[in-house]
Amino acid sequence: MRFAIQRDQLLQGVQDVMKAVTSRTTIPILTGIKIVATEEGVTLTGSDSDISIESFIPKEEDGKEIVEVKQTGAIVLQAKFFSEIVKKLPTDTVEIIVENHLQTVIRSGRSEFNLNGLDAEEYPHLPQVAEENVFQIPTDLLKSLVRQTVFAVSTSETRPILTGVNWKVENKELTCIATDSHRLALRKAKLQTETEESQSVVIPGKSLTELSKILDDTSEMVHIVITENQVLFKAKHLLFFSRLLEGNYPDTARLIPNESKTDVVVNTKEFLHAIDRASLLAREGRNNVVKFSTVEGSGVEISSNTPEIGKVVEEIQSQSIDGEDLKISFSAKYMMDALKALEGSEIQISFTGAMRPFVIRPMNDDSILQLILPVRTY
Repeated sequence: MRFAIQRDQLLQGVQDVMKAVTSRTTIPILTGIKIVATEEGVTLTGSDSDISIESFIPKEEDGKEIVEVKQTGAIVLQAKFFSEIVKKLPTDTVEIIVENHLQTVIRSGRSEFNLNGLDAEEYPHLPQVAEENVFQIPTDLLKSLVRQTVFAVSTSETRPILTGVNWKVENKELTCIATDSHRLALRKAKLQTETEESQSVVIPGKSLTELSKILDDTSEMVHIVITENQVLFKAKHLLFFSRLLEGNYPDTARLIPNESKTDVVVNTKEFLHAIDRASLLAREGRNNVVKFSTVEGSGVEISSNTPEIGKVVEEIQSQSIDGEDLKISFSAKYMMDALKALEGSEIQISFTGAMRPFVIRPMNDDSILQLILPVRTY
């Protein structure tokens, strides 16, 4: 194998596939990056068997030559060393040559590295995905869907299914739901899809986070293919495979209250900053809890009290309060996470009592909601 390639393009490809490579793997060859040179260009692959990422660097793009392939072939190189080498090479072009016995030469300017390669034949094959259930969404919308839900997945392995985000496709609509059983994040998006089939899968939160990091903020379409145990995201020159979590996701529709006893409308930013200030003294105490109560004359009071440190009280004006008076306590962190995920300058919080879950929504937007369980503090 022998080819010359633009360093920046190679580095970008390596950094993308590195997101799937881990040093903690039972299959030693997966600590490497697979490099395949064909007449069309160079393909890089990284995998930890849960996530696999393939990045393709075409021979030329927009009339500019990126890769010159002199001899086709394939090799697996140690990811840790290869990525560090590429990052620090001195010139804009890199030549990679594989000699007999998998000895690999990486040349750039006057710098030359020799690496021992591994046989690419031994690298596990990527999952074969039959493209039957395909839908597509713009990249920037996909990134929003991930950002507005993935933070609410569980980090505890006691219920593995909750470490993923439930994606449901039905009636040309995608619904993404994440919950750790103390809070829930839900976001819907309309789809332009041909399939009428409904699907429900659970994608690991970790996979979605990594996917989001790789994708650029563009309006280009990402094609999404769902099979029984894999999901594939296809973007320009990039394939991202993730395994799906097995098991049934809990029926979250039951958790979301239909009616409310108290509705409060507040300015999102003002409320977020007030919660942030109240949490300054709550952090040391148990679970970072703040108290929220309605006060006469359409204001709300946010406070926190940690006996050994001190207390903080702040009142903010609300746009409106409808219904019963209310005192409730909740995790400041959960509330701040939820507020950061919502778009819009005003939000409505709907309470159904001091010990029942409450719902936060942006005004005039039904596509997104956040739900939080209160904390007992008496």
